[in-house]
Amino acid sequence: MTGSARKFVVEADGGSRGNPGPAGYGAVVLDAATGETLVEAAEYLGVVTNNVAEYRGLLAGLRAAAELDPDATVHVRMDSKLVVEQMSGRWKIKHPDMKPLATEAARVFPPGRVTYEWIPRADNKHADRLANEAMDAGARGEQWSPSTSTAELDAATDRAASAGRTAGSRRSGDRPAAAPAGAGEAADVAAAGGDAPSAGEPLPRTTTRTGAGSAASGGGEAAVSGGGAIAGERVGRAARTGAGGAAPGAAEAPAAADVRAAKVVASPGWGPPDMGAPATFVLLRHGETPLTPQKRFSGSGGSDPSLSPVGREQAERVAESLARRGTIEAIVASPLARTRETAGIVAARLNLAVTVEEGLRETDFGAWEGLTFGEVRDRHPADLDAWLASPDAEPTGGGESFAATATRIAATRDKLVAAYAGRTVLLVSHVTPIKTFLRLALGAPPESLFRMELSAASLSAVAYYADGGASVRLFNETSHLR
Repeated sequence: MTGSARKFVVEADGGSRGNPGPAGYGAVVLDAATGETLVEAAEYLGVVTNNVAEYRGLLAGLRAAAELDPDATVHVRMDSKLVVEQMSGRWKIKHPDMKPLATEAARVFPPGRVTYEWIPRADNKHADRLANEAMDAGARGEQWSPSTSTAELDAATDRAASAGRTAGSRRSGDRPAAAPAGAGEAADVAAAGGDAPSAGEPLPRTTTRTGAGSAASGGGEAAVSGGGAIAGERVGRAARTGAGGAAPGAAEAPAAADVRAAKVVASPGWGPPDMGAPATFVLLRHGETPLTPQKRFSGSGGSDPSLSPVGREQAERVAESLARRGTIEAIVASPLARTRETAGIVAARLNLAVTVEEGLRETDFGAWEGLTFGEVRDRHPADLDAWLASPDAEPTGGGESFAATATRIAATRDKLVAAYAGRTVLLVSHVTPIKTFLRLALGAPPESLFRMELSAASLSAVAYYADGGASVRLFNETSHLR
């Protein structure tokens, strides 16, 4: 059959109304020579992420093509840059939900018989319509049926209308717009409080996707991210709620500034806009304890102090700030008393539950617990010198090295990124874990831990993308305490 093998084009798409949320995919197999539609496929998937739905669409399209002719060559066209780059081998696949789907898709046809091309969303309307039909059917408690599908007709009508508008514009002497297809949607996103893509970038899917890491430190402030607010998806809600429902006027200015800054922190950065929303960790150091102003080592092996009155006030202030910004979707805390207390105060203000994660605990400082740096220098000078010189050195008495802490934090990071893909989660932790999150995201050496200042009740933020990349968005922000 090899001599008579056919050539197919597979167009596929997927979307999730919530990310994760109710999701579906669509796929169509076309005759490469004639453009004739040979197979349509769509399915409601239940609650999954955008990227999983896109991979499911790809897999369905490839399987449908293989059923038509297992010896065929296939050219895949998708508006998901992530899937195209990963399946082409240019980007790594790290997400645990996508790895098996990508592996399965790669096995449908032998290597070399499938090629991939990214296309703008405007050129993928047939598959997009199928995915939306599947999600609409799921909302009705049904599964998609090809007998009721109008996706091909609707897509053709859209293309014809678009061609007519272009021709009419040229006949009237107007210069064609330089903006990419669907630029009106970008304006709608911006008007609603979202971030419009730059000219020439593929547009995000507005109909199927949410428009939506040392010992105790002193009080330095070194903001490294423009604005200084918390990343998140629901900027519009922050604008509506304002500052606790205050009357219009001067009281609205801080809330408006928070919303603008939150948009800066939540922007997609240099990543492709169709990669989906990152998992964003807002890293909150707990409020002060009686040991904090004395700059004493206070890890997971000491007296486990609670917040001081100052620390509780700090927690109240950060809770109010986060409520005003309206971006936090979940709260995870270290098991120690000071972090659980801080998290509880914030959670009560945001009406969220607190999940305790053992991996977020502070480093165990061994025999140094409760001592100042000077006291450790006097009592254990050799051990302190070794600790300052090597991340593998442990504090006196068998505490935890920075290298061991980094291994623990990396595992915790991977676990939480998988659990909170596409969401903004508040992690209430301690100095060393938060610095380690930041160090790992930056690819900085271990000694960088000694060059960061992290204040009590400060906020930092790191975004983690589906391709494995990370971006530090905020560091040691304390404006809410002033």
